[in-house]
Amino acid sequence: MPEARSMLDDALAENPLADEAEVDGGPSLFAQAPTSVAFKKLRKRLLREVRESISRYAMARPGARWLVGISGGKDSYSLLALLMDMKWRGLLPVDILACNLDQGQPGFPKHILPEFLTRHGIAHRIEYRDTYSVVKEKMPAGATYCSLCSRLRRGNLYRVAREEGCEALVLGHHLDDSLETFFLNLFHGGKMAAMPAKLLNDEGDILVLRPLIHSTEADLAKFSQAMAFPIIPCDLCGSQDGLQRNALKAFLSNMERQFPGRKETIGKALAHVNPSHLLDPRLFDFQSLSPRSEE
Repeated sequence: MPEARSMLDDALAENPLADEAEVDGGPSLFAQAPTSVAFKKLRKRLLREVRESISRYAMARPGARWLVGISGGKDSYSLLALLMDMKWRGLLPVDILACNLDQGQPGFPKHILPEFLTRHGIAHRIEYRDTYSVVKEKMPAGATYCSLCSRLRRGNLYRVAREEGCEALVLGHHLDDSLETFFLNLFHGGKMAAMPAKLLNDEGDILVLRPLIHSTEADLAKFSQAMAFPIIPCDLCGSQDGLQRNALKAFLSNMERQFPGRKETIGKALAHVNPSHLLDPRLFDFQSLSPRSEE
């Protein structure tokens, strides 16, 4: 992996396009993109953040194959567009296969994603698995569907990744998702854990990558709106009120309004951990910590 990372870093250093003010052009996805200065700055910022995430966490192995999960929401559309932009610039030496898991939700517009991906010449696979019925059957009325729905979806995506020879499943989770997970674990789970940029699945054969982990939801919402992606709303968990994650989302949004930039500061804190100033003896050897004895 160190050699692979060096090859990628060399490619990034030799290609300055994403660091320059001019970000015109791009793959088919950007054919109708706005030409305003504001959009160019936003696109440049998001590209820089994705580049930094991929490099910092050694995500890309040249020649690897990635399965990019596409739900039809703003985050996954933005992820795909930015990854295709990087490939167009010669900054991402991997093969990309977009994948949508049709979970059998009533009224799901099955035509939107295949038409969108085909129109832009993006290799893709549409997989149908009726996890909606399973979730509705297993979960009592009024319960939160998100956990079971997520596990079923992830398991199917791992299977597709194996079938397609992909070493990584790439997801559109962003900084806000990671912060919400951190506070969920802190307030309700009694532990300090967030949503990592890179992890290995339990079976040890598929990487899970989150290149948007340093990008804010607000930036991705602006980007998605400007790109006019055909958004497909989630009518399963999105229809439930009072979810703990939604409460934390509101908490973080309110905090950001009162103290602008606080989300980014907390995000930086997750990458600057001092184990000796916490209370977990598994991370720091408190037992052997003692003052020097004088001779």
